[in-house]
Formats: sequence, structure tokens, C-alpha cells
Amino acid sequence: MNASSPAPSLARIARGGKSVYGAPLGIIMLETRFPRIPGDIGHAGTWPFPVLYRVVAGATPERVVLQGAKGLLPDFIAAAKDLVAMGAEAITTSCGFLCIFQKEIAAAVGVPVATSSLLQVPWVEALLPPGKRVGVVTASKASLTPAHFTAAGMAPDTPVMGIENGRELFRVLVRQDKPELDIDAAEQDILEAGRALIAAHPEVGAIVLECTNMPPYAAALQAELGLPVHDILSLGAWLQAGIRPRRFA
Repeated sequence: MNASSPAPSLARIARGGKSVYGAPLGIIMLETRFPRIPGDIGHAGTWPFPVLYRVVAGATPERVVLQGAKGLLPDFIAAAKDLVAMGAEAITTSCGFLCIFQKEIAAAVGVPVATSSLLQVPWVEALLPPGKRVGVVTASKASLTPAHFTAAGMAPDTPVMGIENGRELFRVLVRQDKPELDIDAAEQDILEAGRALIAAHPEVGAIVLECTNMPPYAAALQAELGLPVHDILSLGAWLQAGIRPRRFA
């Protein structure tokens, strides 16, 4: 080739096959009516990257949390498949109690699936000093069954504290008694649950928030207890980091 000849151009090919691009994390949502404030999984501004949403009709918090999501597995699988068809390359959900469907949803869609922030419990516990454990703050302690513990890989004696006796969050999030949320009262519910957890289990060295509506209060809880706090957002960021690694060149 003549040294003065221009170099051949390299073709740039964009490949198709999906409906939506640039939002590889898909989120299966429960059907709710309470406010989704910044920090909540269902507030799109929470995420530092674009996400895809799919609401499962009839999957209310009461039905999923208090009734064990009975009969809803086909609907959640269909939602996950829809998200993958749209363009999602990984899936998470808006309720930590859906860990009971972890294996089934993952088997059905063929992409990474992280149904619940509870999946982080064994990971975080492995990082702690000897004698320290992970404690869980959940929307409903009574609803966390042995099946949930097993599905999430949690030890059956994992310390857990619920917010059932709080003033605000349980009645808004689970019972859906009203469409308004007193944010300050909700934060106090989380702080009280965290303090009660540590009082009952002083061996707790880190917290995992089960509920995907609790991240708005994670910073306040961390400041109150002086312990690491993990939630669905830390799990989602971890998923995103795997499917979209940062480029340095």
C-alpha cells in the first residue's frame, strides 16, 4: 500500500435485537399506591444509571409479604421475561420477600437475577471480624419464614428485627392504609428497629435492610448505629458494576 494512501475505514456496526438500550438493569415492581420518595427502589431518580420497570398487577405488598406470594410465581417469571425482552441484562425486584423465587426466576430468564437484598447477608457476614454477625431489619419479622432464610443463604438464627410495631412504615408500605407518607416518622421507625436489634443482639456488626423502601433511611441508620448498612441499592449497584464495568481507557 502506498504510504500516502488513506488507511481503510473500520466499519462501526450497531447490533439490534432489543426494544430498549442503555438500561441493562430491570426491576420487577409490586403493585402499590404509596409514595416512592428518592432513595426508594421505585423512584427512578434513585439510580445513578437508567433502569427498566415492570409492574406485576395484583402483586400487592400484603399479598407478597403477609401471604407468601402464593400463586404469583408465574406472574413474576412473565415480568422478568418481559424485562429481558425489552433489554434488561440483569433482574432485581422491589420486595426482599421474593427471595423465595430466586432459583425459579433465574432458571426461567437466563440472565443474572438478584431477587432480594437478603442475598447479601452471607456475603457481608463473611467480611466481618470473628464473632460479629449481620442483622436484618425487615418490613415483617413474622413473615420471614425458614423458606426465605434458606433461599437467601442465611443462617436460620440470623438476628432479625421488624417494623410491625412502628407508627408509620408498616401501615403505609404493607397495609397500604393511606397514600401519604410521614417521612420523619418513617425514619424513626427504622432507627427504633435498628436500636432494638442491637440491644437484643450486641454481636451484630452490620445491617442489611430487607425492604426496598428502606434505603432513604439507610444513612440515618448508619449514623445512629455506627455500623455498615447494606440494602437493595448496594445490591443493584453491584449488579450494574458486573454488567457494565467501568472503562479506564
